[in-house]
Amino acid sequence: MTTAPLHVRAFGPSDGVPVLALHGVTGHSARWQVLADALPELRLIAVDLRGHGRSPWTPPWHIEQHVTDALAVLDALGLERVAVAGHSFGGAIAVHLARTAPQRVERLVLLDPAIGLDPQDMLETAEESRADQSFPDLAAARADRAQRWEGIADELVEAELAEHLVADGDRFRYRYCGSAVVVAWSEMARAALTPPAGTPTLLLPATKADFVSPSWVDACRAELGDALTVTEIDAGHMVYLERTAEVADAIRAFLTP
Repeated sequence: MTTAPLHVRAFGPSDGVPVLALHGVTGHSARWQVLADALPELRLIAVDLRGHGRSPWTPPWHIEQHVTDALAVLDALGLERVAVAGHSFGGAIAVHLARTAPQRVERLVLLDPAIGLDPQDMLETAEESRADQSFPDLAAARADRAQRWEGIADELVEAELAEHLVADGDRFRYRYCGSAVVVAWSEMARAALTPPAGTPTLLLPATKADFVSPSWVDACRAELGDALTVTEIDAGHMVYLERTAEVADAIRAFLTP
């Protein structure tokens, strides 16, 4: 379904605990399927961010617009207050959403959030992302994804190709706007904000990635106190694909105690 104006997928029962789910840069809403299957008591409302998937690709692509888009989805669905889960860039958006409209965010789940990243690293990553991101055939795309997603099940690699890869002439490309991705890397270089005081927050850093800095975790502890729960996950950046059961258990304990 399409909702004001983002493309939305809802996983789980209509009476399940509603959770707005925000994916990372170059991602899409269908990636949440595996976590939704592990958490059948939740209703995951997963969006394609602007510039990604089946949502509009038109700018602006800055964090404030992503927050506005997310709030429009909640309004269209009649959801006044929900838990919000964000992975990677989606985690940064989730934090800004909670600070912009704290009355709409009941709890935060941050899966290896990409926030306050080093500007020089983001420059280099943005420049690299400007190169042609296409493949001559499915085999090449499969090999590239399997290498990037080392440790993630083959069936999830295949699901990613089936959902997100599209033919473009005689090449294959993923369904996202390259310009929006460059802007996203810039947005992740902003000074890191913490969730607002009083917002119960579950932080799941990946031990095999370097997106979550110890100094930001310390700042979150200072701001949130006992409202912050930190559970490290022994995985790479795609924590919920690599360690689905472990991540699901942590989320379940946090959202449905």
